[in-house]
This record gives sequence, structure tokens and C-alpha cells, in this order.
Amino acid sequence: MDTNKPSQGLWTWDFTIITLGSVVSLIGGVLSSFAMSIMVLDYTGSVFFYALFNAAYQVPMLACPVLAGPYLDRMSRKRVIYRLDFLSAGLFGALALLLMGGWFSFPALLCFNLLRGSIDSVYMVAYDSLYPNLVAKHNLSKAYSISGMLQSMMLMAYPLGAIAYDLLGGVEPLFAVNAVCFFAAACFERCIRHVETHMDSAPPADGAGALKRFGRDLRDGVEYIAGEKGLLAITLYFMFSNFTGNGAGQLQLPFFRNHAELFAAWPVAAATLYSIVATCSEAGRVVGGFVHYKFTLPPQKKFAIAMTIYVLINLIDGMILFLPVPVMAVVFFAYGMLGVTSYNIRIAATQSYLPDNKRARFNGAYQMLTALGSLGGTLLAGFLAEILPERGVILLFSAVGLCAAWGFIFRRRREVAAIYNQEE
Repeated sequence: MDTNKPSQGLWTWDFTIITLGSVVSLIGGVLSSFAMSIMVLDYTGSVFFYALFNAAYQVPMLACPVLAGPYLDRMSRKRVIYRLDFLSAGLFGALALLLMGGWFSFPALLCFNLLRGSIDSVYMVAYDSLYPNLVAKHNLSKAYSISGMLQSMMLMAYPLGAIAYDLLGGVEPLFAVNAVCFFAAACFERCIRHVETHMDSAPPADGAGALKRFGRDLRDGVEYIAGEKGLLAITLYFMFSNFTGNGAGQLQLPFFRNHAELFAAWPVAAATLYSIVATCSEAGRVVGGFVHYKFTLPPQKKFAIAMTIYVLINLIDGMILFLPVPVMAVVFFAYGMLGVTSYNIRIAATQSYLPDNKRARFNGAYQMLTALGSLGGTLLAGFLAEILPERGVILLFSAVGLCAAWGFIFRRRREVAAIYNQEE
């Protein structure tokens, strides 16, 4: 008997509900996020202020995930998820009304992005910690392939966000759509039937106050991660990967806008051309997700595949803006296929390896450290791009990424392979 054969189909009630809720919220998010970034870049005329605006979203992720982790190991993650989606619906609805009334303030938008980052950072920890419990045994890789594929399909709507911004002259209608989508997602998430049991295995209170209990839970989580050399190496690598990837990606849109003469032969605006070309990456992720849904990677080869991908992705980051647009589109497509494979290996391996009563604390620490990398890369790239050519800065970030792959993954290959090459 094949012990790896799924004991239950993938499309259970809970998995279907969480997938529908994710898709609905993504529809509004991808339409408004890209348009909002273009609006800020147009309003300020500065790559640094554009980077600062995006960094404001990432700042709360330095603290909120790791602080939320201990609480999410003791409370209902499902309730946190749908309540935060209701809150996001209200915020985007209010912002749409304010902008429709002619209000605009860059400092206020920075504060809005800070609040949005706080909500999303806690939401991601709760979602990542609940999600594996909604998937039938031996279906985790398939589930993450579906999740990644649908997310990429939604992200392919980015050009529509740019087009809608140009046609409508603002983001107000897109924010209103986003509010409705968040509300609908929360309604879906309330229908999840899974009975959460992770709270039952949390350490007893022992008469400790809330603050003392939180400190103890946080310390236990840190000690667990520090003692798991493979998990620590993976987390540190992706902190640097986010640093280099976000730094490089941050400069792609400004490069297109600042060097529009290079793309004058194309019948669309440079920003719209970039959104179309970059969407090829999401198309690659969709195709890659479908492949992973239909076929399973051999467990004993997952580490070797992941290591190869980490090298290739950093090489692509460094070279992609030197390519002609048609070749760039093909490379973006390959980049997406590599990215979804890397994500699928990492997320399925780590989430199945983690005990449920420690999952939120690990996810919180992981989100915090990777957000630190993202923020550092975003700010440093924006600063360097004010004094150096964008492509030169990206080459520097690519070199740092290659060093991180060697230092954290290859040198710790025994511990990392023990996680990546496990049976789900």
C-alpha cells in the first residue's frame, strides 16, 4: 500500500472556503496596489519617496508578526483572519470616500500604509498557521501549488490596475472594489468548519499574568527556532533573499519610467509596458503551479532543486534589465516558474515540519526577519538609485543574493536537506 496516497481529496469544504476567500480578497488588492504605487510616484516625482511609501507598508512587519505569534498559538486563528478582513474592508471604504471628496495627503497615506502593513502582517501569520490544518493529509504540496497559482492569476491583473488608473485618473473606484472584496472574503472565512485544537496544547498559564505569559511564550519560540539549525538557515537565507529581491524589484518600474526613450518603439506607456512584461512572471507562476498540482517532486531531490533555483533567481535579477523586451518577457516567465517551485518546496516543507502549537511563533519570527530584509532592501535600493544607475544597483544586490545562497543554504545543506527532503 502506498502510504503517501492522499487519504482524502484536496477540495474539502474548508479548503474550498479558504481558497474562495483568498481569491476574492486578492482581486481587489492587486487592482489597487499597483495603481496606488503609480499615483505616489506621479505625485512626488521621487524614487526615494516612492520607496519610502512602499517601505511604510513593511515597517510594521518588523514587530507585529513576532509579537502576534505567541498570542496566535493561544487563540483562534480563524477569528483573527475574518475580523481583520472586516477591518480592512472598512479602512479601504473610508479611504475611497475621502479621496472621492478631493482629499490627498502624502503623510496621511504613509500612515495608512503603516496601518495596512500592521493588519496584513498579523493576518499573514494567522493565515499561514491555520492553512495547513485545512488541508487533508498528504495534500499539502498540491494545496500550496493551488494557492500560489491562484495568487499569480490574480496578480496578472496588475496591468488592469495601471490601465484603470490612467483611464479613471485616480484609485478611488479601485479602493471601493477592494473594500467590497475584503468584506466578501471575511464572510467566506466565517464559514470555515475546522475545530482548532492548538490552544489545548499551549503551555499552562501557571498563574502568570498576560505579559509574563507572553514573554515566556516568545522566549520558548525563539529557543525552538535557534535550536533548529535547518529552520534557522532557511529563515536567514530568505531574509537576505527578500533584501536583494525587493531591492532589485523596487527599481524595475522606476527604470522603465526614467528611461522611457528605450521603450519608445512600443505603442504603450513605459509603466504599462513594464506591468505587461512583469506579468509574464505571474504567468510562469501559474504554469508552474499547475505542474506542481499534477506532478510531485521526488522528495530526495527537493534540496538540490531548491539550491539550483536560488542561484538562478539571483543571476536573473542581475541581468534582466539588460535584455531586449521580448527576451525580458521570456525570462520573467522562467523567473515565475522558478519562484513558485522555490516557494512550494519551502512552504510545504517548513509547515509540515513544524508542530502546530509552535507554528504561529515560527511564522511570526519568519515574517519579521524577512520583512526586515524587505524593508532594508527597499530603502537601500531607493537611496542608492538617487546616486547610481538602477541597473548597477541591481547587479550589486544580485551579488549579495548569491553570497547568501552559498552561506546559509549550501553550507548548511545537511540540516536544510533534512527539512526539504522529508515526506509530507
